[in-house]
Amino acid sequence: MSFKIDKQTLNDLAVFSSGRSKSVYEIFNRTHTRGGGRLLEEMFQYPLSEVEAITSRSEAICYYMNSDMVFPFRGAIFDAIEFYLGNTDTRSQLMAQDNTLGRKVKNLVGSDTDYTWIHNGIVGCLELLNTLDDFLKKSINTDSKEIMESSASLKQLLENEKWAWYVNEKGKKKVYYEQAVTYDRVFRFEERDKIYKILYYIYLIDVYITVAQVAKTNHFTYARAYPAEKNILEIKGAFHPFLKKPVGNDIEVNENSNVIFLTGANMAGKSTFMKSFAISIFLAHVGFPVPAEAMEFSVRNGMFTTINLPDNLSMGYSHFYAEVLRVKKVAQQVRQTPNLIIIFDELFRGTNVKDAYDATLAVTEAFSEIRNCTFMISTHIIEVGQVLKERCSNIKFVYLPTVMEGSTPVYTYKLKEGITNDRHGMIIINNEKIIEIINGEGGMR
Repeated sequence: MSFKIDKQTLNDLAVFSSGRSKSVYEIFNRTHTRGGGRLLEEMFQYPLSEVEAITSRSEAICYYMNSDMVFPFRGAIFDAIEFYLGNTDTRSQLMAQDNTLGRKVKNLVGSDTDYTWIHNGIVGCLELLNTLDDFLKKSINTDSKEIMESSASLKQLLENEKWAWYVNEKGKKKVYYEQAVTYDRVFRFEERDKIYKILYYIYLIDVYITVAQVAKTNHFTYARAYPAEKNILEIKGAFHPFLKKPVGNDIEVNENSNVIFLTGANMAGKSTFMKSFAISIFLAHVGFPVPAEAMEFSVRNGMFTTINLPDNLSMGYSHFYAEVLRVKKVAQQVRQTPNLIIIFDELFRGTNVKDAYDATLAVTEAFSEIRNCTFMISTHIIEVGQVLKERCSNIKFVYLPTVMEGSTPVYTYKLKEGITNDRHGMIIINNEKIIEIINGEGGMR
């Protein structure tokens, strides 16, 4: 089963840019090759949902970080190689009988463009094989099964009798036409698939080395995955990767607290915390390091968030009706698929307080009956929490406090257990002198 995630969730977490200045993908998008970039994007589009696959990828990335490995290949050769391998028209294949005086003159004056891209591709392939040969000669000290298996596969591909001559061309920037005829036949026609397999492994190495460097620079950690039935989810020091001075928070979920009920004043950091939590979940299922101090988790089958839900004016939907449809979709998902992560930021904010109270209470109470999923729900309606405390035994109540310094609210961004009592809306309104401005008593500032 693949890890389920939808467009709304990807947008909520800014996984891809979608016109934004920052995205989670861009944090890691530092690969040295276009092929590595394509592979990185594919990993983000298809998170993993199996313990073995997640652990395998995580251990491989960890190996490259611990070894301080630097990508050994020149990035410039890969475009030339891919362009070269992409043209398999037999009419372009080099032939010994075509080495005429006319071709030699054209080559001398630099007008033989067909031969130029073929020659560049051949030289690129030769450099690729020789650099790979040097790379594989370095000792490998790791428990990573993926690293060991990929190294063994690369060695087997490299030990190909049809191109055993590549070692004789090490460091050369030019080959003679007579040699190029043989090299072209082998690289582009006879053993093309093997070159592509080598490229795939190298692009994978590019991704892993890049991710390892990003993790080290940004102080990300490696999450440990467990089977779903263990029902473990513990994150220490989770922080939002976009912030320059983030505040980390701890959160723990188990079968006795699979619903997190989050309260706090506006600007207290609820949405940021929820995004931090969800981004860690997402990256952990990609098999990548996460923005936290430590993390252990049971593998889930998917995640659905509702944090920045837009109106759908083209369909004639109000914000409230868009919320209702979103809750309906999520409800269908949790009934179809176990072990999901569900996040709602301020349920039913698009309707009146009474309806929002009733709906938030009813939906949260109903979700609490589904013990095989994890829910995080935030609200300003703190009265709902008091009722839920009496009715549900598996809800963990946490809040983000506001500290008043005189008449100025100060936000700590540190989670505490319980339900907030903060009601500072009118204080902020009064601080901004809104009523005085409306009454014509205050100046503009």
